[in-house]
Amino acid sequence: MKLQKARRNLALIRVVALAILVMVVIAIANTHAAPAHAKPDAAASAKAFLEVHKVLTSPRCQNCHPAGDAPLQGDDSHVHLQNVKRGDGHGITAMRCETCHQTANLAGDHMPPGNPKWGLPSPQHKMVFVGRTAAELCRQLKDPKQTGGRSLQQLLEHVADDELVAWGWNPGDGRALPPLSRQDTVAQMKIWIDGGAACPQ
Repeated sequence: MKLQKARRNLALIRVVALAILVMVVIAIANTHAAPAHAKPDAAASAKAFLEVHKVLTSPRCQNCHPAGDAPLQGDDSHVHLQNVKRGDGHGITAMRCETCHQTANLAGDHMPPGNPKWGLPSPQHKMVFVGRTAAELCRQLKDPKQTGGRSLQQLLEHVADDELVAWGWNPGDGRALPPLSRQDTVAQMKIWIDGGAACPQ
């Protein structure tokens, strides 16, 4: 009889101990869990876009995102020599991009840069960066009508993974790099998007 009572008491102690352990684990998990509906940080988002804007309006990006139909070139973003035009995004007639721009950078200062995808955005979605304030460019990137239907996530992936975009950080001899590394640019874009894609004032 005493043995059975001792066994019941031991079983009860085990159940209570297990219940306490489960409650402790749940309490710890709740302490470290992110709030279920954390409000996006609009201030951090807008601040991050200011950093992204510096990159997108640097010569390595904006030279291929001109306001007109002629690409720009050089660290001073002057109009491309040889009267080059956008055309379908890859030039016109005998002045196709690949005529001079090969699959890789040519050696030497200011020699023609290269990439297999060399070109401008299409005439239907020019994605103009030149002359845009941070607020204007922010609103533009959020408008699928101006981005060729790309979502913010797709734009992030474009900056993070596209091989032509990668050229901006490997522009060949004699060309300035963007003000942030590609990794830092992607990180700032992510902060901007995760914070609700807030636009600077």
